[in-house]
Amino acid sequence: MRLPLSMLEVFAAIARHGSLRAAADALGLKPSTVSHQLKSLEDHLDTALFIRTTRSISLTEAGRALIRGAGPAFDQLAEAVESARTTGHAARGTLRLAMPEFVYHLFVAPALTGFCAKYPEIELELSLTDALSDILGEELHAGFRLGDRIAQDMVAVRLTPPLALAVAASPDYLAKHGAPHTPRDLLQHNCIRYRFQSSGRIAPWVFEAAGDPFTVDVQGGLVTNTIPASIDLAKRGLGKIYTFRYCISDELFNGTLVSVLEEHLGTTPGIFLYFPREYRSMMALKLFREHLGHCQTEIRP
Repeated sequence: MRLPLSMLEVFAAIARHGSLRAAADALGLKPSTVSHQLKSLEDHLDTALFIRTTRSISLTEAGRALIRGAGPAFDQLAEAVESARTTGHAARGTLRLAMPEFVYHLFVAPALTGFCAKYPEIELELSLTDALSDILGEELHAGFRLGDRIAQDMVAVRLTPPLALAVAASPDYLAKHGAPHTPRDLLQHNCIRYRFQSSGRIAPWVFEAAGDPFTVDVQGGLVTNTIPASIDLAKRGLGKIYTFRYCISDELFNGTLVSVLEEHLGTTPGIFLYFPREYRSMMALKLFREHLGHCQTEIRP
């Protein structure tokens, strides 16, 4: 038997408000419509649900049995509808984000303390991956990536300018092995390479000559799959690294790493946040975007 939900809603409203007119007002219906819906339900069930007099209306035994079962169910349905209406429009709930590890360290982590303190009812779930996440398939709300090349049904929002690249080594390494003068000189050096966690590929070392990019197939005895580990190894004098300049800005400032080949290096696209168009008005995501913008440390191209 198909559940006559609209009829049951009318029945529950009559039982709750004590009259057909009050139920009609609560539901925004005409009294005649409420009366018709009630009669249809009683015909459907083949039993009377109310005892009607000129002065009052009261539940029959069948009516009391129905309201005991249907009343809580309609309360739950009302709560579910209200939850659906407010989800995404209040500063609460879960926000699931995917991002490469370097984006977390470079851009997201510094902003988290302030965001969590300001919006304690928003739960952040961070998935650190260098893969291009399937936002919908993985039930995520948004992701971070370099560049704005995204699926047609997604929105991309620029968060940073293009990011400068750097090749760097420790002063001890350069004192022992010398500084390269051209990118090709790196073939004679120990280079600490990065392996993408998702694809397993080694990240290329790309340079520019007269505006045209070219790749040097560097070699070395160390491979990592995290940028912090690569930086640590370079600081220990174990080789040269190729990374985002901003990731090593502190090391360059305090002299624990030295930049080389700067005239041969270009930039990569900046960091973009991407998400489905349907989430443009999602409050938790909107607040997170705004907070990142307010807390962003200047990132120089």
